[in-house]
Amino acid sequence: MDISNRLKTIAEMVDKGSKVADIGTDHGLIPNFLVNENISDFVICSDISEDSLNKSISLVKDMHNEEKVFPRVGNGLEVLSESEVDTVIIAGMGGQLISDILKKDIELVKNFKRLILQPMQGQHLLRKYLYENNFKIVNEEIIFEDNRFFEIIVAYYREDKNLVEEIFYTVPKTLYDEKAPILKEFLNNKIKYNENIINAIKGEELTAKSKSRIGDLLSENREYRRLICNIE
Repeated sequence: MDISNRLKTIAEMVDKGSKVADIGTDHGLIPNFLVNENISDFVICSDISEDSLNKSISLVKDMHNEEKVFPRVGNGLEVLSESEVDTVIIAGMGGQLISDILKKDIELVKNFKRLILQPMQGQHLLRKYLYENNFKIVNEEIIFEDNRFFEIIVAYYREDKNLVEEIFYTVPKTLYDEKAPILKEFLNNKIKYNENIINAIKGEELTAKSKSRIGDLLSENREYRRLICNIE
């Protein structure tokens, strides 16, 4: 089954034999990949929209996976019963929305062995929530695909806090600790992005607010350069 490198990486983070839920599954690619590759034989795929879920239902039928992939319509984790799955995937949403989904059903979340989260934006908001609310981030990956970086976070709930420097809300700390080669490219891309914003602001009439924004971006870039020096 041919799927994107982003989705394949997410699927490969699932432990073999896990019972899985893919929340916001859309086309149902990950659930069918998990079954076809013998990673899991029980996958719930859910979506808030019945129209979107119909795409998953069609793929499940085409792949003859009706006895192993179970589509459900519902909002967030409300489609799950207690102890029904041990691994939850939430991919392709904003970081704030993923945080809200976890927060809404936190008692259910506490029992999951593994959360595999892939925010499309607001990654810093998701990490901030995880670090400040007793989650442990055990693995992270950066995938460069379709001319952009995708960040994947693997975490689980535990009873004690794991506070970090604020810069690691934005930068994957596990990859920094490993001195992962892709991190330098990732950080240089963030520096360039901030520099483009600074140049755009400077092209306009400067206000107290815009000057403050430039100061924040310059400070952020200094932190990124500090991290680059430490991994070289």
